[in-house]
Amino acid sequence: MEISTMRAEVQEELERNILPYWMEKVTDHEQGGYYGRIDGYDKVHPEAEKGAILNARILWTFSAAYRLLGKKEYLLAAQRALGYILKNFTDPQYGGVFWSLNTDGSVRDAKKQTYAIGFMIYGLSEYVRATGDETVLETAIGLYTCLEEHAFDKRNIGYIEALKRNWEPIPDMRLSDKDENASRTMNTHLHVIEAYTNLYRVWPASRLVQSIHTLLHIFKTNIIHPETYHLDLFFNDSWEGKRNIQSFGHDIEASWLLYETALVLGEKKVLEEITPIIQKIAHAAMEGVRKDGSMIYEKWTDTGHVDEQRQWWVMCENIIGNLNFYQHFGDEDALRRAFACWLFTKEKLIDHKNGEWFWSIGPDGFVNRAEDKAGFWKCPYHNSRMCFEVMERFSDK
Repeated sequence: MEISTMRAEVQEELERNILPYWMEKVTDHEQGGYYGRIDGYDKVHPEAEKGAILNARILWTFSAAYRLLGKKEYLLAAQRALGYILKNFTDPQYGGVFWSLNTDGSVRDAKKQTYAIGFMIYGLSEYVRATGDETVLETAIGLYTCLEEHAFDKRNIGYIEALKRNWEPIPDMRLSDKDENASRTMNTHLHVIEAYTNLYRVWPASRLVQSIHTLLHIFKTNIIHPETYHLDLFFNDSWEGKRNIQSFGHDIEASWLLYETALVLGEKKVLEEITPIIQKIAHAAMEGVRKDGSMIYEKWTDTGHVDEQRQWWVMCENIIGNLNFYQHFGDEDALRRAFACWLFTKEKLIDHKNGEWFWSIGPDGFVNRAEDKAGFWKCPYHNSRMCFEVMERFSDK
């Protein structure tokens, strides 16, 4: 395979499969915005709650699509998400955004989850990149200010996982049922730095630069395992954790996102410091790659349990991370790994009949239809972003 072939294939996948699915099947014409859930059998659940993360990621996806491809239908889809977010998700009293809504747009869960607010900043800033809308930029800056004022722990240097609507402490801070009830997590910090990096592109304020430097420091000193270079996942206020789970998809995702942060900042010293670190993270992530090019999900080092499922988002990050190494470091093996993973994804995970991608392939090789096609955690963000990254990075190939 040639990189030009892959680029053509991912653009076709993006424009003929992924984006049409969300515009045609997920748009909620009755209650506004987008449906909260379509299950693994493509059945719409109009009664499902609507999550902040899903809506923020839809906004990001169609904003990026419009920025890259300039098609009006993508702008309209982004504006649909934006209008719904501004009307229903933003908290006019305390700031921030609500975690979830009922189908009629009323508040279902008003907690302030740092992860969700980070994704709102990510989506809003991408809309600003695509349109130059100064009003939306002010909204994004306002959310950044909320996180810095309420969620940033100045004593222990880190972002609190979750708080009540009024920013007071909350006993259950879990992002999802599978997560530990930890006050600090790798996942939230990864996506906050991702959001802040994108915000920097449209608002290079000195205080934002300082926040990004702080986040890079957190990764280097607390999150990256000093011996294995896997990213540890869950911590308490003092950054103490079990360090017992290796999440290969997050490892490879972090390798290219942290490098992107350094590139966007444009500071030579930061780039020199982060380069050997992200190389080691990416190398550690390759422990999860199998002979067919796919990447498995997780490994528990204390029990030896390995989760062999191949999740859609892990494939996407594996492709981007390896292409990042080929592009910036000339690693031909990384290019071959990206091609192999793309071939696996095309054959196993893309629903060529009904649209979008399946959640995962089990160790037995069968499609997992028990999980959603679209939902609280199944969004167009990972697979569309993989397409965008290939298209942007190799536009002249």
